[in-house]
Amino acid sequence: MRATARQRVGQALLFAPASYVEAAPEVRRIAVNGCGPGGWLADLVPDTLYGLDVAPACNIHDWMYAAGQTIEDKAEADRVFLNNLLRLIDAAGGWWVLRWLRRRRARTYYEAVRLFGGPAFWTGKNPGTHLITAASACAL
Repeated sequence: MRATARQRVGQALLFAPASYVEAAPEVRRIAVNGCGPGGWLADLVPDTLYGLDVAPACNIHDWMYAAGQTIEDKAEADRVFLNNLLRLIDAAGGWWVLRWLRRRRARTYYEAVRLFGGPAFWTGKNPGTHLITAASACAL
Protein backbone atom coordinates (compact mmCIF):
# COMPACT_ATOMS: atom_id res chain seq x y z
CA MET A 1 0.00 0.00 0.00
CA ARG A 2 1.33 3.46 -0.95
CA ALA A 3 1.81 6.05 1.74
CA THR A 4 -0.25 9.21 1.46
CA ALA A 5 1.46 12.58 1.06
CA ARG A 6 0.57 13.43 4.68
CA GLN A 7 2.16 10.19 5.90
CA ARG A 8 5.31 10.85 3.85
CA VAL A 9 5.59 14.39 5.23
CA GLY A 10 5.07 13.11 8.77
CA GLN A 11 8.02 10.78 8.25
CA ALA A 12 10.32 13.50 6.89
CA LEU A 13 13.60 13.68 8.76
CA LEU A 14 14.25 17.26 9.84
CA PHE A 15 17.34 18.62 11.52
CA ALA A 16 16.73 19.96 15.03
CA PRO A 17 19.21 20.82 17.79
CA ALA A 18 19.32 18.42 20.74
CA SER A 19 17.78 21.06 23.02
CA TYR A 20 14.67 21.12 20.82
CA VAL A 21 14.41 17.34 20.56
CA GLU A 22 14.77 16.92 24.32
CA ALA A 23 12.42 19.76 25.33
CA ALA A 24 8.95 18.93 26.55
CA PRO A 25 6.11 20.12 24.29
CA GLU A 26 5.04 22.65 26.95
CA VAL A 27 8.52 24.18 26.91
CA ARG A 28 8.60 24.28 23.11
CA ARG A 29 5.27 26.13 23.01
CA ILE A 30 6.83 29.00 24.95
CA ALA A 31 9.43 29.69 22.25
CA VAL A 32 7.72 28.73 18.98
CA ASN A 33 4.68 29.98 17.08
CA GLY A 34 4.79 28.42 13.62
CA CYS A 35 5.60 30.58 10.63
CA GLY A 36 5.68 34.35 10.74
CA PRO A 37 5.98 36.84 13.55
CA GLY A 38 2.87 35.78 15.42
CA GLY A 39 0.07 38.01 16.62
CA TRP A 40 -2.06 39.79 14.05
CA LEU A 41 0.83 39.63 11.53
CA ALA A 42 0.70 35.82 11.47
CA ASP A 43 -1.71 35.88 8.53
CA LEU A 44 0.97 37.49 6.36
CA VAL A 45 3.14 34.37 6.55
CA PRO A 46 1.08 31.18 6.30
CA ASP A 47 2.16 27.88 7.87
CA THR A 48 1.64 26.21 4.49
CA LEU A 49 3.34 26.24 1.11
CA TYR A 50 0.58 25.52 -1.40
CA GLY A 51 -1.18 23.17 1.00
CA LEU A 52 1.95 21.66 2.57
CA ASP A 53 2.24 22.20 6.34
CA VAL A 54 5.70 23.62 7.05
CA ALA A 55 5.08 24.64 10.68
CA PRO A 56 7.57 22.01 11.96
CA ALA A 57 10.41 23.75 10.07
CA CYS A 58 9.22 27.14 11.32
CA ASN A 59 9.05 25.90 14.91
CA ILE A 60 12.61 24.56 14.82
CA HIS A 61 13.73 27.88 13.33
CA ASP A 62 11.97 29.80 16.12
CA TRP A 63 13.67 27.59 18.72
CA MET A 64 17.09 28.15 17.19
CA TYR A 65 16.49 31.93 17.16
CA ALA A 66 15.53 31.85 20.84
CA ALA A 67 18.59 29.79 21.78
CA GLY A 68 21.10 31.54 19.51
CA GLN A 69 23.56 34.13 20.80
CA THR A 70 25.71 35.15 17.84
CA ILE A 71 25.27 36.27 14.25
CA GLU A 72 26.69 32.88 13.26
CA ASP A 73 23.90 31.19 15.24
CA LYS A 74 21.35 33.26 13.29
CA ALA A 75 22.91 32.29 9.97
CA GLU A 76 22.90 28.62 10.98
CA ALA A 77 19.25 28.81 12.04
CA ASP A 78 18.34 30.36 8.69
CA ARG A 79 20.24 27.67 6.73
CA VAL A 80 18.64 24.89 8.79
CA PHE A 81 15.25 26.48 8.12
CA LEU A 82 15.72 26.32 4.35
CA ASN A 83 17.09 22.78 4.56
CA ASN A 84 14.11 21.62 6.63
CA LEU A 85 11.64 23.31 4.27
CA LEU A 86 13.23 21.49 1.33
CA ARG A 87 13.14 18.18 3.22
CA LEU A 88 9.40 18.60 3.82
CA ILE A 89 8.82 19.45 0.16
CA ASP A 90 10.83 16.43 -1.00
CA ALA A 91 8.99 14.14 1.41
CA ALA A 92 5.61 15.34 0.15
CA GLY A 93 6.48 14.55 -3.46
CA GLY A 94 3.73 15.32 -5.93
CA TRP A 95 3.49 16.95 -9.30
CA TRP A 96 6.73 18.62 -10.47
CA VAL A 97 5.09 22.02 -10.93
CA LEU A 98 3.79 21.96 -7.36
CA ARG A 99 7.23 20.96 -6.05
CA TRP A 100 8.80 23.79 -8.06
CA LEU A 101 6.29 26.34 -6.68
CA ARG A 102 6.86 25.12 -3.13
CA ARG A 103 10.64 25.30 -3.53
CA ARG A 104 10.34 28.82 -4.87
CA ARG A 105 8.17 29.88 -1.92
CA ALA A 106 10.58 28.14 0.51
CA ARG A 107 13.40 30.21 -0.95
CA THR A 108 11.29 33.35 -0.39
CA TYR A 109 10.73 32.38 3.26
CA TYR A 110 14.47 31.79 3.66
CA GLU A 111 15.42 35.13 2.08
CA ALA A 112 12.88 36.91 4.30
CA VAL A 113 14.36 35.53 7.53
CA ARG A 114 17.92 35.98 6.30
CA LEU A 115 17.37 39.61 5.39
CA PHE A 116 14.71 40.73 7.88
CA GLY A 117 14.93 38.28 10.80
CA GLY A 118 17.53 40.25 12.74
CA PRO A 119 15.11 42.03 15.09
CA ALA A 120 13.38 38.73 15.95
CA PHE A 121 16.74 37.05 16.59
CA TRP A 122 18.18 39.84 18.76
CA THR A 123 15.07 40.51 20.86
CA GLY A 124 15.98 40.26 24.54
CA LYS A 125 19.63 39.42 23.91
CA ASN A 126 21.26 42.76 24.67
CA PRO A 127 21.67 43.11 28.44
CA GLY A 128 21.00 46.59 29.78
CA THR A 129 24.56 46.78 31.10
CA HIS A 130 25.84 46.80 27.50
CA LEU A 131 23.56 49.55 26.19
CA ILE A 132 24.45 53.23 26.07
CA THR A 133 22.78 56.24 24.50
CA ALA A 134 23.89 57.47 21.11
CA ALA A 135 25.00 60.76 22.69
CA SER A 136 27.26 58.86 25.10
CA ALA A 137 28.79 56.92 22.24
CA CYS A 138 29.76 60.18 20.51
CA ALA A 139 31.26 61.81 23.60
CA LEU A 140 35.02 62.02 23.48
